[in-house]
Amino acid sequence: MSTRDFEILYKEARLNLEPPSASSVVQIRVAPQSSSSRSNSARPSSNPADDEKAYRAGNLATASSVYYRKHHSSPRGILWRVLENDTVLSLRAADVCKQEKDADAPLILNLRFPSPIRAPCIGFADPEGHDALCVFVVDQANQLYSITLRPDHFRKRLTNDGGVLGDAVKVWSPPGFGFKYPHRLAVVNSDQLIVTMHDGGILRFDRNWSHDATEGTLWKETIYNVAGWGQSLRGLVSFSRGSTIRHDKINMETTAATSTAVTSMDTDFSFLFTACLDHRMRIWDVRSGQILYTGDILNLKRDPQEDSRWTIEPFQNNLIRIVEGSPGQCLVVTYSPIGAGEFKIWKVKANDQGSIHVVDCFPTTPLVPASPSSLDVWTLADFGVARQGEEPELWTMWKNNNTYRVQKLLLHPHNNSPFGDGWKGVSVDNAVPAVQASGPCDPIDSTEKWLGLIFFPGRFSRATLETALAMYEKGLGTYKEASSKAGKNIAEAMCSVLGSTTTLDRNSSGGMDYEQFRGTSETQWMRFWRLLLELDKQRGEALSLVLDPEDGMIWVVCADCAAAVRQCSDMDRIYHNIHAPEKKHEDVAALVSAGLTFVDSFSDSITQLSKAALWAELYEDSAQSEEDRMQQFYDKAGFWRQITDEDAAQVVETLGQSFRIVTPRLYEDLFDLVTSASEANSQELREPFTGLGKKVVVRAVQETIELHWQILFSQLLLLVHMEFEVENEEEVLHSRFDVGAVYKRLVEALRKLDYLKWMIKTELSIPVPKATRSSTVSGSASPTTKRGNEETYAVTVLEGVLGHLLGLPESNMSLLSSITDLVLDLCAPDSSTVLHVWLVQCWLLKRDRPDLALELSPFADQDSFSTYIQGRIFLALRDYDAAAVYFRKASIGLSISSKNPERHSAGLLDDTEWNLLYSGLASYYAHIVSLYDRQKAYSYVVEFSRLALQFVQTASPDAAPLIKAEMLSRLFAASAATSHFDVAHTALLSMDDESMQRSYLRRLVEKMCEGGQNAELINLPFSGLQTKVDDILLEKCKAVKDIVSGVPYHQILYAWRISHNDYRGGAAILLDRLQKLRLAGEGDRVGTDDALDTQVTRQYLLLINALSCVPSKEAYILEDVPVSEVEKPKQDGGEASDDLEDHIGDLAEILDAGMKVHHSGKLDEDEQALVGRMAQFSARSHHSGQPRKFLTLVDVRKQYQQELDRIVAIQNNQFGFTAEDDFMELVA
Repeated sequence: MSTRDFEILYKEARLNLEPPSASSVVQIRVAPQSSSSRSNSARPSSNPADDEKAYRAGNLATASSVYYRKHHSSPRGILWRVLENDTVLSLRAADVCKQEKDADAPLILNLRFPSPIRAPCIGFADPEGHDALCVFVVDQANQLYSITLRPDHFRKRLTNDGGVLGDAVKVWSPPGFGFKYPHRLAVVNSDQLIVTMHDGGILRFDRNWSHDATEGTLWKETIYNVAGWGQSLRGLVSFSRGSTIRHDKINMETTAATSTAVTSMDTDFSFLFTACLDHRMRIWDVRSGQILYTGDILNLKRDPQEDSRWTIEPFQNNLIRIVEGSPGQCLVVTYSPIGAGEFKIWKVKANDQGSIHVVDCFPTTPLVPASPSSLDVWTLADFGVARQGEEPELWTMWKNNNTYRVQKLLLHPHNNSPFGDGWKGVSVDNAVPAVQASGPCDPIDSTEKWLGLIFFPGRFSRATLETALAMYEKGLGTYKEASSKAGKNIAEAMCSVLGSTTTLDRNSSGGMDYEQFRGTSETQWMRFWRLLLELDKQRGEALSLVLDPEDGMIWVVCADCAAAVRQCSDMDRIYHNIHAPEKKHEDVAALVSAGLTFVDSFSDSITQLSKAALWAELYEDSAQSEEDRMQQFYDKAGFWRQITDEDAAQVVETLGQSFRIVTPRLYEDLFDLVTSASEANSQELREPFTGLGKKVVVRAVQETIELHWQILFSQLLLLVHMEFEVENEEEVLHSRFDVGAVYKRLVEALRKLDYLKWMIKTELSIPVPKATRSSTVSGSASPTTKRGNEETYAVTVLEGVLGHLLGLPESNMSLLSSITDLVLDLCAPDSSTVLHVWLVQCWLLKRDRPDLALELSPFADQDSFSTYIQGRIFLALRDYDAAAVYFRKASIGLSISSKNPERHSAGLLDDTEWNLLYSGLASYYAHIVSLYDRQKAYSYVVEFSRLALQFVQTASPDAAPLIKAEMLSRLFAASAATSHFDVAHTALLSMDDESMQRSYLRRLVEKMCEGGQNAELINLPFSGLQTKVDDILLEKCKAVKDIVSGVPYHQILYAWRISHNDYRGGAAILLDRLQKLRLAGEGDRVGTDDALDTQVTRQYLLLINALSCVPSKEAYILEDVPVSEVEKPKQDGGEASDDLEDHIGDLAEILDAGMKVHHSGKLDEDEQALVGRMAQFSARSHHSGQPRKFLTLVDVRKQYQQELDRIVAIQNNQFGFTAEDDFMELVA
């Protein structure tokens, strides 16, 4: 292809039109359907297309454009597309920016029609009286649909209730369509439409506001013919009036209008401009139906015998454009597709009476557009006119199959050479990314390389990937509709399918043939890649060129994408016009060209080695000078091995002998091209970007980063080459300027670009906004959100972090240049938008992606807060050791007080956590303790709690007690959880709050008892808390229900009391356990070896042993008396009121004597009575309580003997019964 050398001043940013999530698409039926057709058109198929035909029908639009509303701005632009065999009209907001107070409009409305619609008969209107969008559609069944949509339809799913618009849709079958065929639809306003007919006439529809409208007459029809007369529909008969052209099974009259435009020129009249098949422009007065002007669209005087030569094909619909001017005036541009094609520019004036005056602006100067290539066949498919002051801009779009080019011409109406500036070009965003061959020295796996290339954000749509994979499987013969890919994401399915085509075999020597495996795998991936590219080309078929009359935005709308045109930066202009640069940039262009040409000669392996050496320069700290680092980079990269004499000579030819053109000023000019010259991002935003606008910025940033990286990387290699290429010491670069400083600036700029490159290629999933989430309403084809499975959509890290900061300041600049300035500022080394690495890592941690945050660690700074964030990353990854290292390293910097610390963490730290930073070491370590406590990393909680307590005295007097209490609490809990009971005991003793100490003491005792740490519990001193420990254990003993298999609280309390020399207390708790064992029937469970060895007898022996360890006069305990024994004396007439509490002193004196002479009978009568009553003693409280009695050592021994006798009697089958025994229980 021989391409004309147009100067490139603009470039595209191509965007996918794929919905971000399933919930952002709303399926709406515009008319009731029968049950037979509902299954076909009400819901789209969820299965991916498996061939090219199904892919085109389901995903590629047959017609598409953008409509801009005149009176309302939220949303102002509406992108419409005709999909699915012309049965779906898809609408979405197409605004790049919005007012700060306006809500975004993320929903996509798919209006489903029962019959295919006519794409040329789609129109829109913006009612001035109320904020709504009126949509008018004529389908192939000749029905006219009028649909009214409110802005909330594009914002909230609930507004589209049930997938049916109800009264918002009006359907009417115009009688005029019964014998005339509609060709084009033109909208005058929301109440008036015009349809051009096949016979050259027009049919005007006026909305019927009378009572007849309720009876079905929605519109009033009026027909006008070319002669200008009008009449009602009755008695009108269609007849042919001349030559016709066959189109879509219809004979079209040559007077039929094929392209239309409507304007009022700010008057009280409306005018319809038409370009007709007979190569004439006709201007109609819409109100009267009169033709006010008829003339050739090129203002030619033709021979009537040659009329057939000037006939326009009926499919042409982009032949006339109108640019509004001052009141009563407009500029009209017509295009003739005959021959090479030609434009004609008209100035039209209208007066107050409704008449017009048409003037040819350039009657003697033809305007023939220049095609992109002189060899290939290019067709001008669309054009637009934008007004820039008094000098309009003419934009053209050329097509050659699926390829297109966009050009611009600045018109000078008042100049002798109105078209002297020449055509300027637009760099089309359709470059295929270079694929480097895989080798054994690649830093990443071949599959990982291909996945990164294929899944680069915005490169391919999901439908394209699924269709390509299905077609690839069909080629392998393994495709199944319900295949094993179910449940896999597209990347996993892709790896599974392509991996199945390659096997790892052995080579001739018996080893694994990795080279053959790599080569075969690379071949399969390359085949799939080429299939993807061929399928993706169809998405880029241009359908329309749209100019935003207000913001100056230029759009190329394609079958499944949209390209936003923006102005080139200075670096872009140098790169795209490298062979014909501007005079002021000739030297810089030579330097850039020399670098790019020099690196292009490298092989893939040398390029990889150079990038590996650069990586070390970017991220490894070095104490060497810049000159030494250059030498080290030169040695590691080793590119000098492949530099031929021709390569070196070409550099010398471009830059001069000894590179004399290279100066410090030249490098300053180079850095100025990648340095921000605008402070747009630092100004207050007035118009934030919408979701579509953010995509434009992200795509433009991707392109700019790739271009700047390519240029600066080549300049780095070229600089090193020039430094070491010249051997004459007097001519080397470092003898003329500081080469090391230039090298350092290049490395720093590449480091910033590498950081941004990671941000624009890395995606993650974030939750869908609530307003756009799927609901369970009928008629919605989007899948419903399940509870616990939140619906998400993919977003790049750059958009996620900076999305809310992207926008335009209050400025008069057009969007074409404003977006370029914004993007250049973002990519500049000295950007006004500071993208702190730690802030991005905080954002990723907040969204639970520590794995991605870890990938940013090489870019992280060495300040204290950045170090702290690295610790948070490893903490989230559960690498607690590494996190502790970073936390300790950041402790000093984050503990020193700061006057105005930045409190930006993307929501990772709340105000409470921020208050603990920069407030001393105690507060800092307290914060770290809380972080580890959330992760239940208790050993690190113990470690940092001790550090916090170590520095608690340095905290403020108000904060110190609180920090100490919290740290002791966390230290105790963590120590107890990790069974470090000695540490927990120490923390417990250090607590000042008695209530907290009592609570934690109970937790400690219970934890140790339940964990079987009885010996350690006994050995802990519990200074000042021994009585409380005894009380806790006693309470647990009383609450015991399962005396046999539960926690042995009785034994623990017995051991506790014995260890503290409380033998009587130990005996008392043994007695309680003995009684509970007897109640549990443990006395009747006889052992196999010794019948007398039971739980009860062993307990008696322990009890006797405990009482034997105390002096004889103290060898007694109190035993609870059953209620039945207390009531029995009362029934026998005894003195139940006789209380021995008054004799407690006497009992203490004679107890010992009573024990010694109990069987000799030497006590006097009073003493004998007292001793006798001692056995029945009951100590009662003054109010209530269980009665108790004395139980001496002698009594215990006696009971023990009785227990032994009972066991022996049972063994000998000797059962004794008393009157108290229940005979029925015994029988049972």
